[in-house]
Amino acid sequence: PKNAVVEVVPKVDKSIAVLVTKEFHCLSDILIRNYFKTLGADVKCVIGNYENLKELSEKLNVPFHYISHENLSKEDFEAAIIQQLDQYDLDYIVLAKFMRIVSPWFVAKYRHQIINIHHSFLPAFIGASPYQQAFKRGVKIIGATAHFVTNDLDEGPIINQQTIHVNHTYGAKQMAVAGREIEKSVLSKALELVFDDRVFVVGNKTVVFE
Repeated sequence: PKNAVVEVVPKVDKSIAVLVTKEFHCLSDILIRNYFKTLGADVKCVIGNYENLKELSEKLNVPFHYISHENLSKEDFEAAIIQQLDQYDLDYIVLAKFMRIVSPWFVAKYRHQIINIHHSFLPAFIGASPYQQAFKRGVKIIGATAHFVTNDLDEGPIINQQTIHVNHTYGAKQMAVAGREIEKSVLSKALELVFDDRVFVVGNKTVVFE
């Protein structure tokens, strides 16, 4: 339009923290790309509620902070996480198979800054054990979804999704094994899009510029 002004903003790597539990496949992909400077972000720290991924993180030169959820209320556990996150100037928080549901007050503090990978093709199979749900339902495709976290479990604005075909020979465990690669791929692409500033949240949807 007439008199329009176009501002070109130089790309700057985002600062992120990664929250994990025990599964390594998504975290390892993030840390390897971080190590070789192809992530488009700088991983400031990894926070885990178990110590399983401490060695992996530290071998790839990223600080690991162990914060157990055991013997803590949900509020105190999340307060301890926030206290650690506040040590860094973060753009995004990535839940890389972090198997805890975060509270509304936690979400509100980091609105549209928390990215989760869910192991189903949402809106199918929300919540826990989606591969078991998929097996019981006899589905012929399984998938993964990366989305921004909101107060509604697994219902935030979707960033990226993919599916793969399965058949009657797949049990829940085989689905989970097959699903790990697609979870990693979906999260990787979602992070690329977000870190390149190609994702815009509009209500409970996203506009994604490929």
